[in-house]
Amino acid sequence: MSKIAFITGATSGIGKACADKFAREGYDIIITGRRSDRLLQVKLELEKEYAIKVLTLCFDVRSREEVFKQVENLPVKWQDINILINNAGLALGKDLFDDADMDDWDTMMHTNVDGLLYVTRALLPLLKKTVHSHIINIGSVAGKEVYEAGNVYCASKFAVDAITKAMRIDLLKDGIKVTGIHPGAVETEFSIVRFKGDENKATAAYKGFTPLTAADIADTIYFTASLPPHVCINELVITCLQQAGTYYFFKQ
Repeated sequence: MSKIAFITGATSGIGKACADKFAREGYDIIITGRRSDRLLQVKLELEKEYAIKVLTLCFDVRSREEVFKQVENLPVKWQDINILINNAGLALGKDLFDDADMDDWDTMMHTNVDGLLYVTRALLPLLKKTVHSHIINIGSVAGKEVYEAGNVYCASKFAVDAITKAMRIDLLKDGIKVTGIHPGAVETEFSIVRFKGDENKATAAYKGFTPLTAADIADTIYFTASLPPHVCINELVITCLQQAGTYYFFKQ
């Protein structure tokens, strides 16, 4: 029987790349997101390419009620979940604290923090029943160092880092692996979303250096998930060659 990976925010970027990587390795995939058309497209692509099964769940991780409803209604054959990848997250705006849009703050905190908490808590009863289950939380270098105009986005990722460490401690008794993956600059839709569709600003964010790709992160995530049962990578900080931390870049 195939293993199952549950991936949030799987309609683009790192989440989609993870779905592709784990499907390629023979996993059946549960993908979640808010865009039903994109979920269906990913499902059709993966099932055609890799001859695996994909279940789509369209919901917003910010809604605790909807998260628990979707998990509680999982078909029995999809309940033996081996891997949970908490990928859903975003940055909105890059403004100084006193200029930032407070609605953006709410969206980032509710998505990056609350969403991760809700999904993990809802799935824990199933993960505890599965042998060698693994929770992988996608953080950021912004959760390690604060940078100018990063304020609440950084705060949300610092929270992800702390929650990941807490999960690792509290779930020791259950034999569940917990890993934090903290990428630096990855060229995905991330900057398009952050700058609210301003493609010039989004492109400028990666000018002068070669950023990571979503596939780079997916490969790393799969590596952490494919180690022997007694080995757990607690956290990995990953940047491209030309980046060191949140604000040190060598641009050419």
